[in-house]
Order: sequence, then C-alpha cells, then structure tokens
Amino acid sequence: MKIFGVAGHSGMGKTTLLERLVPAIAARGLVVSLIKHSHKNIDIDRPGKDSYRLRESGCKEVLLLGNDRWALMHELRGAPEPSLDYLLDRMQHCDLVLVEGFKNGNFPKLEVWRESVGKPTLWPDWPGIVAIASDTLLAVSAQATAPAQLDLADAASMVDFVLAHAATR
Repeated sequence: MKIFGVAGHSGMGKTTLLERLVPAIAARGLVVSLIKHSHKNIDIDRPGKDSYRLRESGCKEVLLLGNDRWALMHELRGAPEPSLDYLLDRMQHCDLVLVEGFKNGNFPKLEVWRESVGKPTLWPDWPGIVAIASDTLLAVSAQATAPAQLDLADAASMVDFVLAHAATR
C-alpha cells in the first residue's frame, strides 16, 4: 500500500482535484482508497433512522449494510482521534490511499493552492508538502526544499507525480 496526501485551505478545490485524480489513477489499473479528515463533526446517518437511534443509544460501533455498500461508524465518545496509522490498518488492501487532511502527518502531500482565494500556501509550515498544484506560477525561492510546482489543469502530470512520490507503507 502506498500513501499520498492532498492538502489546502478550504475553498482551494481539494475535493474537485481528487474527483479528477481518482478515476485517472484507477484507469491505470490501480485500486484507490481515500481517508478524509475533517476538522468538523461529521454524521453519515440522519436523525430518526435506525442506525442513528442505535448509535445515539450508546453503541460504540454501528455497521450499516445495504444492497450497494456498507459503512462502519465508530463513536469516539470523548476518546482522542485515532492516528492515521491506526486508520490505515483498518482499510482493505489497495494500491494507493489518498489522504485529505492529517496536516501534521509526515507523508508526501500535494498542496492545492489558488491565488484567487487569497490565502497563503501551507508550505513550508506543513510537513511533507512535496508539490504545489496551482493555476498560477508561484514565486518560490530556489531553496533545496522548495516543492515542485504542478499545473492544476494537467491531471495526467499530477497523477504521474503522485505515483512517483507516494510513500510505501
């Protein structure tokens, strides 16, 4: 299993980019999975549904199985968030796990950056950023640690970069 991250401020287009990269990687015959970390509380079921009612009643885990998919919900109930390694250990075998979030994780990341959003890059403050995909050329000093710059419109080049730089776990 290999791992590669996608980072960026809200509104930069991380999900939109992932929607382009996943099918392009899968088209190369690779099995791709994703872990998305959100700084918000998430809920994948709705009030009134059986799974919601049973989870709220105190279940630590609820596994929901339908005709087309299944989902496992695990309640933290005040416990600390699990590590990325813990979550990766629970995933089924795949060729590549794309990770959105986990800013402190020291694994290779592609930062999505758009000048029009008006926020600074996350690089160099976030560990692991090895490339910045942007719709404009960044003025980055010629430091040995400066990340590669990729054209946000060139999905094939980004896929090549991700596959060449993904960390083996």
